[in-house]
Amino acid sequence: MTIFPKPPFAEQPQPLPGDARRMDPVPDCGEESYQGAGRLAGKVALITGADSGIGRAVAIAYAREGADVALSFLSEAAEAQETAALIEREGRRALLLEADIGTPTNCREIIRRTVEQFGWIDILVNNAAHQNAIPDIADIRDAEWDLTFRVNVHAMFWLCKAAVPHMRPGASIINTASIQSDKPSAQLLAYATTKGAIQNFTNGLAQMLAPKGIRVNCVAPGPVWTPLIPATMPAEQVAHFGEQSPMGRPAQPVELASSYVMLADPISSYVSGATIAVTGGIPMM
Repeated sequence: MTIFPKPPFAEQPQPLPGDARRMDPVPDCGEESYQGAGRLAGKVALITGADSGIGRAVAIAYAREGADVALSFLSEAAEAQETAALIEREGRRALLLEADIGTPTNCREIIRRTVEQFGWIDILVNNAAHQNAIPDIADIRDAEWDLTFRVNVHAMFWLCKAAVPHMRPGASIINTASIQSDKPSAQLLAYATTKGAIQNFTNGLAQMLAPKGIRVNCVAPGPVWTPLIPATMPAEQVAHFGEQSPMGRPAQPVELASSYVMLADPISSYVSGATIAVTGGIPMM
């Protein structure tokens, strides 16, 4: 309740995709706090949106649990390089993959390069997302709707389709859904719709891949302090972001990492088709 920052925060607008280094407070991705226990020793993970926020926290945790990590990111090369350096500091290998995942060609190339570097994929984390707060459907451009679905839903399909042939029994796919899956905000119509689709896709793919020994699950975060917040929300909402949660604050990215580790851990061998809600006490419907 007290070790992480609580609002009000400074009003701090940023352009998309946002830069964690310019946020106040800077998000805690576990750089100094996450302690690993070797639960993913020898595994190979591919994480999208891995330069900052939840993706960065998961990448750090996976490396400290013993995994090599391929980091897919859109454009913030400096942040991605910082994340890669943290992985390599743990004695693990890092692969930087700068690409727009909104095309099937780029998604297939990300998988190809990961397999070329590491030989296979044990864990695929579909975490990259696009969102924009738009209060009126009349103002949602067709291109905005299309972009949200291409990044949040289509890329997940393209990446899974390309990755599965390189995944062995015991592998794990983890998708990032959201509390918006069940409790959509009107101003996030496109984003919330995609998150509902992600949860449904997860449930269906879990059944489809069970005979191959591949588990599929998703994590549904509540409010999390990531660069998407100042980059996509009005400044006055950023100042009070997470204030209405039972804990009175948003999560820091490091607080999500343990869920992704648990779902990737081979000891969770009967967990598939599940949604892990990490909402700080906000109920999912």
